[in-house]
Amino acid sequence: MTMPVIPVVTATVLIALLVTALRRCFLVVTVDGVSMAPTFRPGDRLIARRWALRAVRAGDVVVLRSATPEEVFAALPPDAAAAGRVLPPLGGGHLIKRIVAVPGDRVPRAGFQALHDSPGDVVPPGKIVVAGDNPRFSADSRTYGYLRREQIVGVVMHDRDIART
Repeated sequence: MTMPVIPVVTATVLIALLVTALRRCFLVVTVDGVSMAPTFRPGDRLIARRWALRAVRAGDVVVLRSATPEEVFAALPPDAAAAGRVLPPLGGGHLIKRIVAVPGDRVPRAGFQALHDSPGDVVPPGKIVVAGDNPRFSADSRTYGYLRREQIVGVVMHDRDIART
């Protein structure tokens, strides 16, 4: 006995639509590096939501799109090369960092050398301050200053933790 073609095609289309909708709403990332240790370790898998990205606040862990070389060089002060600053990871990947301050929050100065000379007392519109939980091994706002809010691609919701035993 063969199954009617229409129900099989309909089920296939519905499954494809569901998978597409889920991929647009969620992002699964694997931690690669120690910048967020001890909170997350290499190999940990995280689920991030892709909606309500404007509602982020200090303390949220976010997934950021790596900056392109052009974005990095445009954001660095003219004396950055002379000061020996190392470039952050560039293009093609994601970074996982904790939000320290959002637009309107006080600019954190202690420990954030790159923000010492920034004008004003509050984080400007469209900018964020982020940091890894492991400062010795994190390329973040402590070294590079503000990041653009548009670089946020997700807010971590859940640690799937399938890599740990």
